[in-house]
Amino acid sequence: LFLAPSSGSSCGFTSIAVNRRLSTRGVCDGNTGFCASSRGKEMSLALQRRGTVLEMKKKRPSSSSSRTSGGASRGFGRVAVPQFNYTGSIRPGVQSPRRVVPDSITLPSYAKDGRPKPPLLGPKFPWDVRARSEAEIAAMRIAGRVAREVLDAGGRAIQPGVTTDEVDAVVHEETIKKGGYPSPLNYHGFPKSCCTSVNEVVCHGIPDSTVLSKGDIVNLDVTVYINGVHGDMSEMFIVGGADSIDERGRELVKCTYECLHLAIDQVQVGRPYSELGAFIEKHASEHGFSTVKNFCGHGIGSEFHTTPNVLHYKNDEPNGTMAVGHTFTIEPM
Repeated sequence: LFLAPSSGSSCGFTSIAVNRRLSTRGVCDGNTGFCASSRGKEMSLALQRRGTVLEMKKKRPSSSSSRTSGGASRGFGRVAVPQFNYTGSIRPGVQSPRRVVPDSITLPSYAKDGRPKPPLLGPKFPWDVRARSEAEIAAMRIAGRVAREVLDAGGRAIQPGVTTDEVDAVVHEETIKKGGYPSPLNYHGFPKSCCTSVNEVVCHGIPDSTVLSKGDIVNLDVTVYINGVHGDMSEMFIVGGADSIDERGRELVKCTYECLHLAIDQVQVGRPYSELGAFIEKHASEHGFSTVKNFCGHGIGSEFHTTPNVLHYKNDEPNGTMAVGHTFTIEPM
């Protein structure tokens, strides 16, 4: 989303340009265990028990608690496999080697070592949100358009019998063809060029040898770095078409889509970011769904993730107030 001054806009004093982030971003259905999923700060699985969807909580390792294998640190894309009881059929598959980016492509700061380099004058507090210049916003419109085209290409590859790694290959090649860098690649060590989250996987699913089947619900999450900025979006896909899942599954996908656009409709200069979550949570709960609290939308620009944090549930966190020039994502899960 871009917040910009009104210019004959039907929105009144705020004009909102949306980079076609047409993701039916996820909320979880406690009856089926499915998640219409999205992105956030780290990979997670939704755990379904007795009709209630739970999410992995960060816990201090102990002799009796879950530990991550190899002692790898947590975070977006860390290839650390948590030891916990799976609640669905999805298991990690075999990953292919990391894909190569040509020397002609401009790299983000983390491309070689996996560590993003924050700007020297970056935000010091959660409510410290930087307004983007007109030139930056113009560049982000281009990045968003490129990401949309790449997402469309990846979406066409989502078919029964196709592996998520094959989808990743399409996303990677399309991104390179357009002169961009696939933003997830090596971001905090993430090994692939997009995220493919299947069924009970909430977000940040790593493409691998997993074969897609008719009736799977897949979130394809694509971000492209081009002209010094990131364009970020995702979309939900039902493998085999909408008739391949039951009515409750279709309601889940539809409700999540509605949550996204309901929140977009509330965006206006002067509104606290904390207010968006209440609209999302209320709509989800009215349809018998719950929202995921572990992950959030975020600011974006030359940085992949920055302030503000956009929470998708009712809250009063001091995450700043919307202002002209702010650029951010809304990603209900």
